[in-house]
Amino acid sequence: MPPPSPVARRARTARQDWAAPGGSHDRFVAIARVALPTAIGVLAAFLVMAPLTAGGDVSFLLDKNKVDVAQERMKIQAARYRGEDAKGQAFTLDAASAIQKSSAEPIVQLNQLAAQIQLTDGPANIKANTGRYDMDTEKVQLFGPLNATAAGGYDLKTTNATIDMKARTLESGGAATGTVQQGTFSANKLRANLEERTVTLDGNARLRIIPRGPK
Repeated sequence: MPPPSPVARRARTARQDWAAPGGSHDRFVAIARVALPTAIGVLAAFLVMAPLTAGGDVSFLLDKNKVDVAQERMKIQAARYRGEDAKGQAFTLDAASAIQKSSAEPIVQLNQLAAQIQLTDGPANIKANTGRYDMDTEKVQLFGPLNATAAGGYDLKTTNATIDMKARTLESGGAATGTVQQGTFSANKLRANLEERTVTLDGNARLRIIPRGPK
């Protein structure tokens, strides 16, 4: 049998680096298990609902329908991360593709993101076109429009949000608008702190309270 070609050796090395204990795959999943509860927890805090807690065990199942490796470029198509938060509420994170340029590159690019968590009164959903995990700084950047919805008519729209997993915060990069049970709001920027369970509207903040009619 002829020896493997240089391209085959590089592909095998990339797969080994990705799958090795403590390697890129383990780091990626470790970041994801914190990022998703944080992102949806910020949404829950914003919606004046019971926010998620970062503690507790989270189990993950990674579905990889197809993996492409070329010159240490790793691409996972149709990636899904599933688990439960500390309250036993199921959540999922889907991405059409996840790309890591090399085993030494801490950045993982994600495309067509969709996150969902099952809350007591129905599911909460977050959608974004593209995003990236920085496994060194433990920050998640979501690029372009971001839409978050939940049961009861809750809705949040913003752009270019940054999630800091260490600080458990979310900050929008652009204007934010939304709907809550009390009414509607808008502001130039939005900041949310999951640990403190607070949301701050910055710049031209407006809140329109819609009175409830008699029952």
